[in-house]
Amino acid sequence: MLDVAPEVARALAERRAVVALESAVITHGLPRPLNLEVAEAMLDAVREEGAVPAMTAVWGGAAHVGLDDAALVRLARAKGALKCGPRDLAVRVARGEVGGTTAGATLALANAAGIRVFATGGIGGVHRADPSDVSADLVALGRTPMVVVCSGIKSLLDAPRTLERLETEGVAVLGWRTDALAAFYAVDAGLTVPARADDADAVAAIARARDALALSQAIVVAVPVPEGQALALSEVEAAVATAMDEAAAGGISGADLTPFVLARLAVLTDGRSLTANAALLVNNARVAAEIALALDNGRPRLRLV
Repeated sequence: MLDVAPEVARALAERRAVVALESAVITHGLPRPLNLEVAEAMLDAVREEGAVPAMTAVWGGAAHVGLDDAALVRLARAKGALKCGPRDLAVRVARGEVGGTTAGATLALANAAGIRVFATGGIGGVHRADPSDVSADLVALGRTPMVVVCSGIKSLLDAPRTLERLETEGVAVLGWRTDALAAFYAVDAGLTVPARADDADAVAAIARARDALALSQAIVVAVPVPEGQALALSEVEAAVATAMDEAAAGGISGADLTPFVLARLAVLTDGRSLTANAALLVNNARVAAEIALALDNGRPRLRLV
């Protein structure tokens, strides 16, 4: 039930660099046809750096690690695709349902396949309106020894509480060429990261040290959105507050909250949030490929049993 694409399986067998990519951003995070355009651009960015992309998804009674072009198009155009977190994987597979995998679910699948690096947009975290609502991404990060490249914490979440929870989970957070925590659509969340890494070799060295110490947590590399596409933090905060108020007034919560807020942010920012999201996704895929290559050129990973 874990179907690893032939290209990905060959790359792993030959110990070549592979980058895992989530698909919930394609099924739920971006509107059509932008979702397919961004997905293709992410795959191209990984390949241009010399690594192999492995997007994960669920359909046909299996969890897939690596999608060919036809499968990617089918997923991007799928109607009624479900959001698939770690708790949903077995259910979706057993029922033969179509699911876009979240960061947490992708971590599980990629780690099972032997992939060491994963790129996404922003990680889940602690919700602003309800601190007891904590994303399964954080638990997955605390138990999966991978390198996760993202642009910090999703903008609709409570960044300070999420950073604190990451510390509780033992997850190292690195700023990519900065001491500030990336703020998804904005460059700086106003928080300082515990450590920074100025190049891929520095991240690879930290990952190898973690493996040698038999630690089981992920390393989060927070990459700021490219400057030309970044929004001001004040504008993002104002738009998020408005969207969250609208969601509360409409009784929207749970799994429906994030897609609703993202859609409203696109409207409230005249589409600039979508431009920033697309830019950071592609940039993160490229940075992840650099890190995967640096790991590939170093010592092999010590696998825990």
